[in-house]
Amino acid sequence: MLGKETIHLQVRRKRLLRLVALLSTLGLVQCGSGGNAHTPDSEHYISYQVNPQKQAVRLYWKDDTGEKFRSIQRLQAWLEAKHQRLLFATNGGMYKSGNTPLGLYVEQGIALTPLDTASGTGNFYLKPNGVFYLTAKGEAGIVPTTAFQMQHHIQYATQSGPMLVLKGQIHLAFNARSTNLNIRNGVGILPDGTVLFAMSKEKVSLYNFAAYFQRQGCQTALYLDGFVSRTYLPEQDWRQTDGDFGVIIGVKRPSR
Repeated sequence: MLGKETIHLQVRRKRLLRLVALLSTLGLVQCGSGGNAHTPDSEHYISYQVNPQKQAVRLYWKDDTGEKFRSIQRLQAWLEAKHQRLLFATNGGMYKSGNTPLGLYVEQGIALTPLDTASGTGNFYLKPNGVFYLTAKGEAGIVPTTAFQMQHHIQYATQSGPMLVLKGQIHLAFNARSTNLNIRNGVGILPDGTVLFAMSKEKVSLYNFAAYFQRQGCQTALYLDGFVSRTYLPEQDWRQTDGDFGVIIGVKRPSR
């Protein structure tokens, strides 16, 4: 039989754990890897905000000869040959063998791979999953897969999963005390329509990664991928140009 002092300590510990979980939900602390109440998010995440109505945000899979880019380095070289400067890039979703996008992929208004509404295992199939898209007018959106409809004004789209944040709430399947940690990248939409791309600098749980987007004010956010993730952002002295991907998301401008 446990002594009264031991029981008292166990009760206090349970109360403390409940308090930490509550504060984590509110964004005041983070459980596990990925930061704490005394360190800013910039120490744990590399992030990039872009207004798609003012900057050229594009999705890339193959070049004009039909060869797959696969790495940020190849995309960068291809754009430079066209006198375009790559400002930002990150992998843009999961893929199957042969570097083929897993799920929907739309480029220049054409669906090159179909929407995947099946059930399965792995992060992609953790429902709800979703679609990140860009319209001809430069508007960006993220919707659950079940709500997506292919329309003529959609110029680019990539399907991935799971949704990190939906209607301002963290995915219900995520656990604040999860020990499933990984490098992760994703995309969210800020209230003013700005697109927020982010990648963790260290291994984090899906819950903590989703909480990051929630703290920034995103009502919707989508997980893109995990340990294979890379980000190229020279303005923040972050240059990862390797990788072996399917879809790559890039922001470009004409070179001077």
